[in-house]
Amino acid sequence: MDKDDVDSADYSIEVCTDPAAIEADDWNALLARQTEPTPFMRHEFLVALHAGGCAAAETGWAPRFVLLRSQGRLVAAAPAWLKSHSWGEYVFDWAWAQAYQRHALPYYPKLVVAVPFTPVRGSRLLAADAAARAALLAALQAVARQEETSGVHLLFGDAADQATAGEAGWLARTGVQFHWHNQPGEGWADWPAYLADLKREKRKKIQQEQRRVAQAGVSLQVIEGPSIRDEDWAFFHRCYTATYLAHGHAPYLDQAFFQRVGRTLPAHWLMVVATQGSERIAASLLAIDRARGIAWGRHWGALAQVPCLHFDACYYRPLEWCIDQGFQRFEGGAQGEHKMARGLLPEPTGSAHWIAHQGFSGAIADHLGREGRGIEAYLDELGEHSPFKAAPTDRG
Repeated sequence: MDKDDVDSADYSIEVCTDPAAIEADDWNALLARQTEPTPFMRHEFLVALHAGGCAAAETGWAPRFVLLRSQGRLVAAAPAWLKSHSWGEYVFDWAWAQAYQRHALPYYPKLVVAVPFTPVRGSRLLAADAAARAALLAALQAVARQEETSGVHLLFGDAADQATAGEAGWLARTGVQFHWHNQPGEGWADWPAYLADLKREKRKKIQQEQRRVAQAGVSLQVIEGPSIRDEDWAFFHRCYTATYLAHGHAPYLDQAFFQRVGRTLPAHWLMVVATQGSERIAASLLAIDRARGIAWGRHWGALAQVPCLHFDACYYRPLEWCIDQGFQRFEGGAQGEHKMARGLLPEPTGSAHWIAHQGFSGAIADHLGREGRGIEAYLDELGEHSPFKAAPTDRG
């Protein structure tokens, strides 16, 4: 790679094909300096994805982690993957790939800066300062040229990532997710207080759904962090796999991955297990960050069908736990307008894209302009349907 493609500053550039070869302490220290660090960007999580083969060349996720060093010190890094498909990204570009195909041009491989299978906003361009972040972005473009890819896609980056990409002329794309925020001030006192702030029809629906689960003889237990045993992870994976297969898809993650992150990142997990009679029948998995007061709903699976259990295990019990623990935010994952009825409100998410082919770059820019205006209108429309009695900023 030509250093002149990156920056005139004195950076040495490395492309790493195995995240385990990167010094864990250096990576995690750099992550800790960012504005939106998440457990999913920790070295342990990324290594677990690769080591178990969930995100590896064999599954279409070939690592091309880009590192910048100055005087031997790691000053910037990004988890990048050479992709031969668009599965597991949650920023959908299938139409772009089809357009390339119609013009007899290759869309794959492409370079993706992301956490595989994880639609969670957070810092992606880990950098010591703004200059290193800009140089890292240029290095990613250089890697993309060297690998002869169609472009680079920065998914679910934080505000600093998006701003740096915008300054470099990358195309911006907006998506929508649904997040819950605790009441301003000290937060809701408890679950009944939260329900009381919802509009009557929303409150009654939640109460009816929880009552149906209880009447089916199902109880929910929350297991946090180190208390999650290997057998709990094995049970969860059984549920997770069964649900994927029931929908006609192979699961992205295997049991070894879950047990590995359970051992290496024990403080960052919360499992909600559903039991009917003496049998465990379902489970949901959340990631948590106690220091920042954030929880992320991540995975779910069931071995038996109980009406409304998904809502109770994936939203109501996690929200009740967040309120009890004084957490400030719960992110419910990708898409899902149904989450609004549970008190999760729409928020924009961002991605940034560098397209190597100038003609397609212009066409995609036009498309994103139209799409962006549609997203703005969609957010405005959703904003008129709050489930709360009063707007969030008016509650106190």
